[in-house]
Amino acid sequence: MHEPAIGPVFAICYPILAVVGTPANLVAIIILCRRQCGLSSCISYYLVAIAMSDFLVIIFAVILNRITRLYFRYSLLSTTPGCRLSTVLVYVTQDCSVWLTVTFTIDRFVAICCQSLKIRYCTEKTASLVITIVCALSCIKNIPFYFIYQPLYVLDGVPWFCDIKSTFYALPVWQAYDWLDHVLTPFLPFVLILLLNAMTVRHILMASQARKRLRGIEDGRDAEMANRRKSIVLLFTISLSFLCLWATHVGRFLYVQVTGKGYFIGLDINDLQYIFQETTNMFQLLSSCNNVFIYAVSQTKFRKELQKVMIFPYTGVISCIKQ
Repeated sequence: MHEPAIGPVFAICYPILAVVGTPANLVAIIILCRRQCGLSSCISYYLVAIAMSDFLVIIFAVILNRITRLYFRYSLLSTTPGCRLSTVLVYVTQDCSVWLTVTFTIDRFVAICCQSLKIRYCTEKTASLVITIVCALSCIKNIPFYFIYQPLYVLDGVPWFCDIKSTFYALPVWQAYDWLDHVLTPFLPFVLILLLNAMTVRHILMASQARKRLRGIEDGRDAEMANRRKSIVLLFTISLSFLCLWATHVGRFLYVQVTGKGYFIGLDINDLQYIFQETTNMFQLLSSCNNVFIYAVSQTKFRKELQKVMIFPYTGVISCIKQ
């Protein structure tokens, strides 16, 4: 990792992501923790965990990693130890965000398609255990990243910035680790979410047709299917958003594997390869900002709770004035 070189467009976009994403995720965490949205406890656990991991992605990847290095180039985070630590934290939080989305998709797949397993799997205890395991494995998986960097240069005895060690490209063990890292995030989650959603859609269509035949309902008014619709809409909007925003990243990964050209590490911000790579990073980070808007669009009760949170400062001031 060389000294940061970010084009003017991206230099504007990253602060916008921070300004929007930080309060959006905080609001989502507050609302979901209140449990007034009509969602099951199991779903709320996963959504709070996703919102928390997305919030940390904005803090570490956008604010500390991008904005701080862009506008405060020679800060503590620009020293080699700070650079190493912040890089590891970025990878950890991104992996948590991605794999928590996968586990939420698995939970909804089990709830909709595997009725015999639903009672045992779709519980608060299982959700807490799964979230803990995902976070722990994400930390363990990304620890080796701390050891692949060396100082870009040393000034007055202080090591600055991070440069990848030559052994990272020479040793097969590091190459295997790099390949495994890109497969685990985001290629495998991308495939899993796509496959699970396709199987869920197929099950819903078959179950809907079967219920119509058994109950003789042709107008689609089915109380059980109506109750499922809330979690189904939430699942599909979150999953499709993830798939769309990570599609360019997966495409970039496949392009690198097929062509063998590697990832762009130069400083020419006008290079098309750099622009494409930075755009994939932008979309990837954008996926950590949009869930609160998804909840607001797809969930009526969430919108009502959001309105309460938004007007709370004004109602508080008015209440104080009246008193």
